[in-house]
Amino acid sequence: MREDVTARACENFATPFYLLDLEEFREQIRNLQAVLGEQIRLCYAVKANPFLIRTAAGEGLKLEVCSPGELAICERLGISMEQVVLSGVYKEESGILELIRKKNGKGVYTVESRAQFEMLVRGARQIFKTGQDGKLRLMLRLTSGNQFGLDEEELFRIIREHQQNPLLHIEGIQYYSGTQKKQKVMEEELEYLDGFLGRLEKEYGYRPRMLEYGPGLSVSYFQKDPRIQPGEQGRILKEALDRMEYSGEITLELGRYLAASCGYYITRLVDEKVNRQTAYCIVDGGIHHLNYYGQTMAMKLPFYRQLDGKTCQERRQGRLKEVTVCGALCTVSDVLAKRMPLYTPCTGDLLVFENAGAYSITEGIYLFLSRALPGVVFWSEKEGLRLARDIVETSLLNGETH
Repeated sequence: MREDVTARACENFATPFYLLDLEEFREQIRNLQAVLGEQIRLCYAVKANPFLIRTAAGEGLKLEVCSPGELAICERLGISMEQVVLSGVYKEESGILELIRKKNGKGVYTVESRAQFEMLVRGARQIFKTGQDGKLRLMLRLTSGNQFGLDEEELFRIIREHQQNPLLHIEGIQYYSGTQKKQKVMEEELEYLDGFLGRLEKEYGYRPRMLEYGPGLSVSYFQKDPRIQPGEQGRILKEALDRMEYSGEITLELGRYLAASCGYYITRLVDEKVNRQTAYCIVDGGIHHLNYYGQTMAMKLPFYRQLDGKTCQERRQGRLKEVTVCGALCTVSDVLAKRMPLYTPCTGDLLVFENAGAYSITEGIYLFLSRALPGVVFWSEKEGLRLARDIVETSLLNGETH
């Protein structure tokens, strides 16, 4: 993010707020696509940051949607169901059957259980009389050993019993095991999946047209994390994919890796004190707005910048002082960072936390203390700074409404 853009945003928008660099998001997508090659498709996990849906769709990415709310956002933005993969461990039957009817079966639906499969079959029967009328497109999610997806044997049974069902098109297999993976784990998973797909073809005569895989590529959130060279993870992933015997279409589902670097969380110092020889700075935001995967008791120092509250320019001079930065919540847990070095911190200064583009907007404990939701600001070369969401009061959500 250019320093002048950050300064202008701080001058024009009330803190705390999120600043999303849409150009950085596009660049992250394009750089990864260039390394992987055009034959590998990308799918954006909407849960990472729904504010990036329009931009991801504009780059041609598929969108993984996991709830009715996420789907409603896509519909408001005019996203076609042809671009949507409807996922989720829980799919409410009335809503799903209505969606299938309303959209005439368009989109791809993941299957997480036998009950989900049978529900989707009922949906297919509602709108397709024969296979000539169309087919409902399904992806069978293979479990990685948790509550998500189908056990191998259950998946085999569905393939054996239904791959010839005239109302269904079982497009392939979906697999996702988690985030922030090490290289070895990713390579082992792809080797396992390659063998599993081969077994499906050999034993059941079923050759999946598509594999959707979540590689869980890592993001360096903290200053002491191993530094990851740009493009290195993509290169390693490409090499692992090239070793596979499977020759069908491959889609990679990514959220954190694509979104994290484009986001900045900006909060203002509103008070400072020394309690029992420990220096504290209080900010107008807090842990309900900022969520870094792997942060434990605020012991790790994220990437950040300190801006002068009057000029909105980065402070690089003054007496360096280690302070504990706390938020505005009435809980001792509201600590953003301990022993954070700041240059002569003053009330009014601004802290810019980097790599906040993934999950902070959606995972924060926003309703605690009934404080307002931060604003969300977009930056792009075409539109400049644009307010995407104003500050939203939450007090109505935490009180009686009837």
